[in-house]
Amino acid sequence: MPILTEPRDPRLVTIRRGGTLTDTDHRLLAQWAATCAEHVLPVFQHAAPDDDRPRRAIELTHAWIRGEVSIREAHQMAFTANAAARGISDAPKFAALAAGQAVAVAHVAAHELGAAAYAIRAAQALVPEEQRQEAGSAECRWQREQLPDEIRDLVLDDQRLRNHACWFVFDC
Repeated sequence: MPILTEPRDPRLVTIRRGGTLTDTDHRLLAQWAATCAEHVLPVFQHAAPDDDRPRRAIELTHAWIRGEVSIREAHQMAFTANAAARGISDAPKFAALAAGQAVAVAHVAAHELGAAAYAIRAAQALVPEEQRQEAGSAECRWQREQLPDEIRDLVLDDQRLRNHACWFVFDC
């Protein structure tokens, strides 16, 4: 299921690309996405302790926020982190995909929701079926507590608008 929907929300497109998103808010979206991905990163690291690709993706997200790497470098790292998800079970797979989505925010800000959604799916996959709804809701609430005030309304509205494209994980 595609997380990015058309048409793109102009609030999640940078001003230089014809939208209304400021560079400051773009960096805040990337920071929040990285926070979401970092929260579940230990799930991946436990399953694949010798694979540092998702960790490097999150580190590169922080480097992009600081202006130390280009959008192109961050975008390339998204593919690398996503490759780490191949061939492993759901919880660590979703954690790796969260990291890939987080670093992809540098290229397309709307990936912020993908990082959060995959982190929620990782939390859900850790528990038995009958506990998944509550685990997902708890992770969703935790993520919302991490939202900077400057982007809170934007992200919450984005969650409402794209919840259907994100497995309805934002019903918390």
